[in-house]
Amino acid sequence: MIVAEHLRGELRELTRELVTAAQQLSGPVTVAVIARDPTVFDVSFQGVDEIVNVPLGQEEFENDVYQTALEALIADRQPHAVLLGFTVNSMGYGPAVAAKLALGFASDVHGLALEGETVVATRSFYGGKVDAELEFPAERPVLLLVRPTAFAPAADGGNAPATEFAVELPPARARHLEFEEAAMGDVDITTADFLLSVGRGIGDKEAIPRFEQLADKLGAVLSVSRPLVDAGWMPNARQVGQSGKTVKPKVYLALGISGAVQHLAGMKTSDTIIAVNTDPEAAIFNVAHFGAVADLFDVAAELEKLS
Repeated sequence: MIVAEHLRGELRELTRELVTAAQQLSGPVTVAVIARDPTVFDVSFQGVDEIVNVPLGQEEFENDVYQTALEALIADRQPHAVLLGFTVNSMGYGPAVAAKLALGFASDVHGLALEGETVVATRSFYGGKVDAELEFPAERPVLLLVRPTAFAPAADGGNAPATEFAVELPPARARHLEFEEAAMGDVDITTADFLLSVGRGIGDKEAIPRFEQLADKLGAVLSVSRPLVDAGWMPNARQVGQSGKTVKPKVYLALGISGAVQHLAGMKTSDTIIAVNTDPEAAIFNVAHFGAVADLFDVAAELEKLS
């Protein structure tokens, strides 16, 4: 069972990714849509076997409402596994459901498999330096929070039947009042189609204006890896990675980025990844579609010649 994520009337791409993740567990996939009017969200993707609409009075996400709804759904459907996104919203109710119902639980899951009846979830430890497989025997259901962009989004074209599920809600302890837009910094790199991303390979802060100009010339947006933000050279709004922004542009051009796992987690699902690094063993080449073992300044000089 998947709980669809939506925000301000729009279905989040993560819902499609959860469908693909659920297919790794080799069973029927049910998507639950909890909303004032669940029918406005089209979740009939390929791989979805059933849609369960849960109409509620609330317009936006409220953790106690979702917790009550999910507990009722689990009691009624008895799913083998429940998948939520590893997001701020899901963290507000998913762990509470798992603790209350004594379910198996793991967060930040980026790999799934089914071995016999045992669910195997892969997640990272020690700041992303080590991956571990967690085994959840079939004796009880498991609730997993799945990392955004870890799985490819499911395609359109499904024809799953839809049913309605009524939930009686207790008096709420909290209510959503309004949205306030957080400051995004000078640019929102998550919406860019083309990112030119630079890392510690640029050497020093004085090189940044050159790459800002190059990005502008190429019609790209400049982004950076964490070391440049930690050094105070660029604002956090430009950082790609696990502690920065998760991006999925059409083109991601990485210059002088080695490819720490935290950085890869934030960009590895980009449509086309082009990497330039002097180290042929750099981890960035493991996810790149095209790569060049070359000096990034030489490559930049050639790109600057383009009209």
